[in-house]
Amino acid sequence: MSDTLAYQTGYEEEYRSELLNGIPVMMAPASSTHTYVSDNILHCFKSYLKGRQCVPFGDNLLVHLTENDQFIPDVMVVCDRRKIRLDGIYGAPDLVVEVLSPSTARNDKGYKRNAYESGGVREYWIVDTSHRSIEVYILENGRFVLDNLYTLYSEEALSRMTEDEKAAVSTELKCHLFSDLMIPLEDIFIGLF
Repeated sequence: MSDTLAYQTGYEEEYRSELLNGIPVMMAPASSTHTYVSDNILHCFKSYLKGRQCVPFGDNLLVHLTENDQFIPDVMVVCDRRKIRLDGIYGAPDLVVEVLSPSTARNDKGYKRNAYESGGVREYWIVDTSHRSIEVYILENGRFVLDNLYTLYSEEALSRMTEDEKAAVSTELKCHLFSDLMIPLEDIFIGLF
């Protein structure tokens, strides 16, 4: 009997759910690549925000955006500490990062993006590990605007570029929530397997 209980407990911990428009949606376990990149991004924010007002969180905390929309972002930053409670974040985080998985990409780029926008998230990153790219959206006048698409190019891809194309490549991601925070793309994608 205890073996069955342990199995069930493991299953419940491994498969979590979010609420999208009032409908529970199961989240599959993250891949090693997904976890590695999320951890790298969280580490960047933890280092930068140490001793500051804003707080970074990993993917174990539920965001109660609305009654019908409750998400577990891969990484988020919350600057209004009144939103932080023991059982989650109540209201919009200031910055949200979603790392795409095949099973979640449609929601991350569609429904959740729109919910974060209408909820007032100030900055939203969509990370694609397979292309080593990050789309950064900024909330302007209540709408997300694509600020930039950052890509960490391989040496082979860079060798095929002209000098002008290479000069236009951004190697650091500019975080708009914190004007002095520039994150090297290599720090996010380094060591992927």
